[in-house]
Amino acid sequence: MSKPRVIMWLAVAALAGAAFYVTKDRFAPGAAPPHGSAPAQTVAAQTAQKQSWQPTMELVGELVASEGADLSLQVSGIVESLSFESGQTVKAGTPLLQLVAEDQIAKLASLKATAELNAIILKRDIEQLKIKAVSQATVDTDEANLKNSQALVKQQEALVSYYTLKAPFAGRLGIRNVDLGEYLSAGTAVVTLQALDPLFADFFVPQKFFGTLKVGEPVKVMVDAYPGQSFAGTVSAINSKVESGSRNVKVRATVANPDSKLVPGMFARISLDVGAAEDFVTLPQTAIVANPYGSTVFVLEKTADGKGLVARETFVKLGEARGDFVAVVSGLTEGETVVVAGQIKLRNGTPAVIDNSHLPKVELNPTVSD
Repeated sequence: MSKPRVIMWLAVAALAGAAFYVTKDRFAPGAAPPHGSAPAQTVAAQTAQKQSWQPTMELVGELVASEGADLSLQVSGIVESLSFESGQTVKAGTPLLQLVAEDQIAKLASLKATAELNAIILKRDIEQLKIKAVSQATVDTDEANLKNSQALVKQQEALVSYYTLKAPFAGRLGIRNVDLGEYLSAGTAVVTLQALDPLFADFFVPQKFFGTLKVGEPVKVMVDAYPGQSFAGTVSAINSKVESGSRNVKVRATVANPDSKLVPGMFARISLDVGAAEDFVTLPQTAIVANPYGSTVFVLEKTADGKGLVARETFVKLGEARGDFVAVVSGLTEGETVVVAGQIKLRNGTPAVIDNSHLPKVELNPTVSD
């Protein structure tokens, strides 16, 4: 290799090394500022404060009716009358549908007449027995005939009732599936009935939290139909076994639904408290500077003469984020002043001036505004 080329490569290597050390000093926390005084940079800052956060789990589940059924009849027949409309709210015992049942009603009348006759015969033979006009065997037979006829009446009454569909509990009806005059086969779903208040929210919790689950614990239920709104509930039941496939335990919460905003089948997000509340030093998430070598924040400290502020970059270990805040597990103490906006202008030792006149509002539970 020629001497001029060797000199050129040595010069390139020297420049690369200088650039490396300048870049390293610029981004490493604790690095000293360059020689010469830098102008003060205007930033927004807040004091790091402690907040008590209740550990929670965000789970997914499904809303289930406390009582729900697809109503149908045990017998076949022609629809004689309909006494409800789709979407109607009904009380328990409300008649909904009647099948044609004249022949069954007539048979019931015949059996009642037979029972009445047997009652008369028994009464007459009891009187005859007093004067020894009939034997005890005759009276015993009369009693058996009466009981048999009464049982047949009850059997027929039950059969006649099968031709009438009634609401087994109070709730809201769905969409009607049959029409007047239609032939209805036994077991055909006529309409669905759902009890809407209260509702159940069923969800699964990992087995490692089984020991912390308690009946009566509060939960918050959220559904996509009502963004930003939560519905309060309480844990009402915990399954007695862990699912072998997923190693999760099924939990049921009861949710009040007086306005019937919620309906069964909705996908739900459930927030469940776990364990005791913990205290964390918290910061707005805008204060965090994400770097390849870790998360850092700029802390403002007084200068040696106490007349100004300088920035010091320090590593922090982050925990859970909630809303606009994030918990700082280590690297920061309560009461320190931390830059929350304008960090891009700072490096270690940069003089700073605080101006919070345009500081954005941060909330623990922000909501989407219209």
